Amino acid sequence: MSEQIIVSIVCIAYNHGKYIADAIEGFLMQKTDFSLEIIIHDDASTDDTAEIIMDYHEKHPDIIRPIIQKENQHSQGAEILSGIVFPELRGKYIAFCEGDDYWIDPDKLQKQVEYMEAHPECSVCFHGAYSVDSESRTIVSEIRSSDGDSIISPEEVIFAGGAAFATNSLLFPRVLLENVTYFNMGTEVRDYPLVIYLALKGTVYYIDEIMSVYRVGVKGSWTNRKFSEIDKKIEHYREIADMLDEVNRYSNYKYDSTIQDRKKNNEWYLLLEQGKLKEAKSGEYRDIYMNLSFKNRVWIHLERYTPWLIDAWTDYKRKRRWKLENSKI
Repeated sequence: MSEQIIVSIVCIAYNHGKYIADAIEGFLMQKTDFSLEIIIHDDASTDDTAEIIMDYHEKHPDIIRPIIQKENQHSQGAEILSGIVFPELRGKYIAFCEGDDYWIDPDKLQKQVEYMEAHPECSVCFHGAYSVDSESRTIVSEIRSSDGDSIISPEEVIFAGGAAFATNSLLFPRVLLENVTYFNMGTEVRDYPLVIYLALKGTVYYIDEIMSVYRVGVKGSWTNRKFSEIDKKIEHYREIADMLDEVNRYSNYKYDSTIQDRKKNNEWYLLLEQGKLKEAKSGEYRDIYMNLSFKNRVWIHLERYTPWLIDAWTDYKRKRRWKLENSKI
């Protein structure tokens, strides 16, 4: 095994006591022919997250490097990744996995590093993931970008809006983030602007294998906090629009058409979230609505007028098709 640290695993945790062990075990099970380090940042959790992290650190002091905060840094406006964690990293590549997610393939890092080493033009490599309900442990969906391994264009990355990749699947060269402020622009969706930035720096490669799990419905998670109220959704989409405008200027408007389409789609989604179905079906948004399949149009109407029926049907399908019984997922 090489002496140089090849991968720095970055794990950001806050009140993840129920889940953090799964994340760490996923790191420790990685089978590699290179050295790695695990940096885990706990932002002054009020549960037992920090204690669990320190227990693992005592067992694996050579590779687990904890950063345990006494005061919550996020609430003070600190940039946890760029300001606190990134300066501590020593690896050639960076891999992400938040404290409530986990990896399920012991060869995940080996596969990604082998591709990156053989393709120096590649600026980020990612893979498929399961989206899993945090309580029932049932599979909600699969996060996959294409059928088969493929190179993803910057246009595809921009238009996907972050939905095409899981943060815990990303691997990219650390050097690309040195002395660089990418398109944060006030938005908390760090992975979306990050992947856009990386897509503008080289090629984006997708491995069509599901090698990680993204938990949904975690109490206190970013998604739950951000989307709990409609006014927060409005603010979220405004921040994304500002970020995309910054991308447009940075890229000298090379991807203007795709960016405008993405912003228009975001506006359309927001109309649906606000229950403004009539507006979402007319005017400048009519083409988006009409391009949907008949099934999806019916689904939108059901969500608007009979949401209880959608909830019941979705719950039934999950229990029938995706019950995980005794599996590790």
